[in-house]
Parts: sequence; structure tokens; C-alpha cells
Amino acid sequence: MLPAFVRAVFRLSAACAVIAAVMLLAAALVITWSIIYRALGASTYWELEFSVYMMVGSIFLASPYCLSTRGHVGVDLLSHYLPERYARHAAFAVALLGLAVCVYLTYAGAEMTLHAFAIGERTESAWAPPKWPLFLTMPVGLGLTALQYVAELLRDTMNVAGER
Repeated sequence: MLPAFVRAVFRLSAACAVIAAVMLLAAALVITWSIIYRALGASTYWELEFSVYMMVGSIFLASPYCLSTRGHVGVDLLSHYLPERYARHAAFAVALLGLAVCVYLTYAGAEMTLHAFAIGERTESAWAPPKWPLFLTMPVGLGLTALQYVAELLRDTMNVAGER
């Protein structure tokens, strides 16, 4: 059962990465269109804010995939010099800390999202889109990153148990 859970979380992380890539592509296309449109003498008002929404959202949604591919910035000098047994313990502790931070930020992001939704908070621009969809990417992306941490911990635990 655990391997199936771990595989499912890894697939979900990969799906989020695809969505994040599409969001970045949309941002790039909209900015490119905006530049061409303004060069032709027209004015724009929503393109920059839309692109910022897409880029910020893509960062949060790509986070679980980045973790699953070990793409996050890591400082591994200490673990490089530690004996393997202690390095595994240090990696486990760091993963638990990362999990705790992601759980906290998921909770804080959910509160922020619900508050923005409840009061109908909007940006102060001419386009004035609601803020809650942008805020929603934080608890979703970091919640999925927390889930990815759980899968990583389970996978590493199963690998260590398999070595014995």
C-alpha cells in the first residue's frame, strides 16, 4: 500500500509541474502579446497582473515536483562529511523540519485565502481581479509539497528498512 501511495504522490507532483509549466507559458505568451499590442499603439491594463498571478501560482504548484526531483537548494556540506548513518538522520530531521514549515504555511495560506474570499478582496489595479485565486496557490502548492515530504520520508524509510 505504501509504495502505491508514494507513486501516486509522485504522479500528482508531476501533474502539478505540468500545470505550472502551462501557467508560465501563458504568462510568457500574454506578456509577448502585450508588448506587440503596445508597440502598435494600443494600451493594456490586465496583462502584467495576469502574468504575475500565473508566475506566482506556478512557483507554488511546481514546488512538490521540485522536491521530488531533489531540485530545491540544499546545503549538504555537513552531510557530506558525516558518516552515512548520521547523514541519514540529519536528512530525516531536515525533511521533518521542511514538512513542519509546509504544514504551517499551508494553514496560514488557507486562512489568508479564506479571509480574502470572505471580504471580496481585490487588487488595486484597473483590472481589479479578486486576490483569493492567487492566495489559493499557496496552500494548495505547499500542502502538496507537505504531502511530497511525507512520500519522501516514507520512501526513504522503506529504502533504509530494505537495506537491513
